[in-house]
Amino acid sequence: MDTEPPPLATVQLGHNGGPPLEDEPDPNASWRAWCWRRAHKKAWAAPREIALRRLARAEELGMTYREYTLEILERGRYL
Repeated sequence: MDTEPPPLATVQLGHNGGPPLEDEPDPNASWRAWCWRRAHKKAWAAPREIALRRLARAEELGMTYREYTLEILERGRYL
């Protein structure tokens, strides 16, 4: 059997394969948003002692607490 590959006319030059930019109804959008909000809140919540230690270290480095904590959360390393 001779089978032909699908035509490439549907893929445009420079397309990165990402999601469409149009607003399509997504039945799971509210669930994903809830999960993201919960994970965001959990990631930024730190015990008092850790928050105070991060604040002191951030002030030593001339950074804000938010900048310092974001560096830890993004890269997983302490400055």
